[in-house]
Formats: sequence, structure tokens, C-alpha cells
Amino acid sequence: MLIHSASQLLTISGGPQRGRDLGQLGIIEDGAVLIRDEKIAEVGKTADLRAAHPNEPMLDAYGSVVMPGFVDPHTHVIWGGDRAKEFEMRLEGAKYLDILAAGGGIISTVRATRTASIETLIAQTRSRLFRMFAHGSTTVEAKTGYGLQTATELRLLKALLALEDESRLDLAFTFLGAHAIAPEFKDNPQGYVELVCDTMLPILHQWWEVHAPGRALPFVDVFCETKAFDLAQSRQILTQAKQMGFPLKIHADEFDNLGGASLAVELGAASADHLVKTSDADIEALGRSETVAVSLPCTPFGLAELEYTPAQKILDANGILALATDCNPGTAWNESMQFVIALACRAMKLTPAQAIAASTINSAYAIRMADKVGSIEPGKQADLLVLAVPDYRHLGYRFGTNLVKQVIKKGRVYSVDVGYYRTA
Repeated sequence: MLIHSASQLLTISGGPQRGRDLGQLGIIEDGAVLIRDEKIAEVGKTADLRAAHPNEPMLDAYGSVVMPGFVDPHTHVIWGGDRAKEFEMRLEGAKYLDILAAGGGIISTVRATRTASIETLIAQTRSRLFRMFAHGSTTVEAKTGYGLQTATELRLLKALLALEDESRLDLAFTFLGAHAIAPEFKDNPQGYVELVCDTMLPILHQWWEVHAPGRALPFVDVFCETKAFDLAQSRQILTQAKQMGFPLKIHADEFDNLGGASLAVELGAASADHLVKTSDADIEALGRSETVAVSLPCTPFGLAELEYTPAQKILDANGILALATDCNPGTAWNESMQFVIALACRAMKLTPAQAIAASTINSAYAIRMADKVGSIEPGKQADLLVLAVPDYRHLGYRFGTNLVKQVIKKGRVYSVDVGYYRTA
């Protein structure tokens, strides 16, 4: 089909955007996109493409913005239970790390997830993925991490593979067995590190070859943080994973600067995520690397904290900045990348153009899928959004509502309505 009459077609072409180049949207006014065989075949002006393809089935954008689908490169989307009680505790003064140390936080979600059936986990996660898609996310990274034991972590991966098979979304998979010290190893954290390295990772490698044959290995991630995994333990886990061929990610500098971002650069990780307390030296290291700095502004917002990722320093250092929801039950139960963009504009002083590029092409690069999604270029997958607004700056300017009118996934059109979406 030919999508035509876009007020602004945001192509965001040319690959990931570094430093102060962030925000190049490649706008074609009165733009059009030709889609063939689930891929983008041609982009240009409406008059030119309609003249060249007069018999093509048409989709009129009616003067709306057309842009790439959002890519959400950091989520904990699969879990059991909720942590509403802990939210109230934090409002009354309890600190996140103190709740974690007392057996709450991640560990309370681990208990709920371990006891949930795979059918329950699939059903609850399906609804979250549904909302992500309806708000414009067409590719989503999904982590395990609420099992902290081999069997449950693999059950989470099995559920995620099933969800990708049945859903419209593309998923990128991450193994986060090192999300926290398992409760059984509370007094022996190094013993849990050894379990991850010597048992979980080898079993994961074998399991993946059987259950996801032909697919690239999942990312391996670690929560490098005070009261979780220190720098030496994080290095041990990620080094072992790299030697086995797994691509890497790291949670770093959410509460303390332990050097996790520089470790990510050293090991060639795809991304370092959170980056609130990141030092100038770590920022400079990121700026010299291909490791993406993924900011999760919903997390400090969810914790009612005032400090966010130092985005302007990262841009000044020529880093590759991306945005993600961090969708999780404890600090950021948010499925909308539109809200992430609005928050990043206010708390991190990004322009709407910068936030959009950080949520599309740069976030695709953070999960090493920028050759497939994240921009509107010939040969890429036809994952697009038609917004209900004529100007891209409404993203960031507005919040608390859904500006997506239509989601186009692999060339198929879904119209977004209140509470559901239907094929157009």
C-alpha cells in the first residue's frame, strides 16, 4: 500500500545519532511511504509517489504525522503480583534499597513470580504488551529477572517466546538472572554469582539452542549496584557470558557510581542503562564507544527523586543516548513511550526531536536492531505510526493521553480506539 498525505513524515534516516547530532528527524513535508512485502519500499513526496504508483492501495494520513514505531529497549515486562503496598511505604519515607535489603522490592516480586503459573504470567504480560503496542511501541526488549533460580528464569523466557509468537510486537530477549541476590543466598552472595556463572549461563545456552533454534542468543544483563552485585561480581558474570557468546547489557549507576558504565564499554556491551549517578569519566568512556547510554526517566519519577540521567553531559561527550520505559512493578509501571518522551523533555531538557530520535533509531541500536527497525528507510521493516496530530512537537508537549491513531506493523494497519484496537 501507499501511505500518503502525511503533514510530516519523520524518516530519521542515517543510523544512530551521536552527541549533538541527536534530533535529526529527516522530515519530508506532505510525505508518503510505499510498503511492499512487510517492508518499506520507497519514501518521498506524496505527489511524486502517487504519480509513480497510481494503482496502489492507498492509506490517507489526512495531514497527520507519520513516524517510525517506538522501540522500547529496557523493560521488565514479565512478572507476577504487584508492589502497590511498597509504593505507599516509599511515600511514608522508606528508601528503595532499604526495602530491598529487608526482603521486599525485587525479592517480593520474585516470590510472586515463582508461584505464578506460566499461563498466569502469559496472561498478565499479554495485557501489558497490548498497552505498549496501542501506545506505539512496535519493538520491545523484555528481561527475565524475577525468578533468580534456573527453572523459573527459563520459564519466563519460555513465556516471552510464546508471547512473541502470538503478539504483533517484536521482542528482544534479555536474561537477567543477576537481577538481585537470590533469597536462598542472602548470606552467601558470591555463591549466587558462582551459580549464575557455572550453572545458569551454560544451561541457558543449551536451552536456547533447543527452544529458539536459529535465533541470536539473548542479551545477558546484571544489576551492578549497591546491595545487588558489586563491580567485581558484575565483571565476573559479564565476562563469563561474553566468553560463551552472549551479547551484554548492564544496569549501572541508578543509586551509586560503581563504575558499571566503564565496565560496559570495556566489555563491548550493547548498552549501559539507568545512568543517574554516572561520573564524568564514565560519561567520557561512553562517548568514545558504541555502547548506548539508555536513560530510564520513569524510574526516578516513580521514586519521586529529583536527579535524572545527565543527558546533556552525555550529548556533550558525543555519546549515543536512548530512552526506555523500564516498565516494572516496583518503580515504573508505565507502558507508554510517549510519557517517557514528555518526561525526558522536562527533566532532562531534551527537545522533542531529540527525544523522538532517542526513542526510535537510537533505542533500536541499543538492542542491536537498528538495521531492521527505528527509521523509515527502504529495506527496513514497515513499522510505522500515524499520529492524531499534525506536528511532531506534540510528542513531549502533551502527556497523559495517547496520540497514536494508527499502528502499522509489518505493513498491516491497526486503528487505535478506546480500550482496544482493530484492523483497519
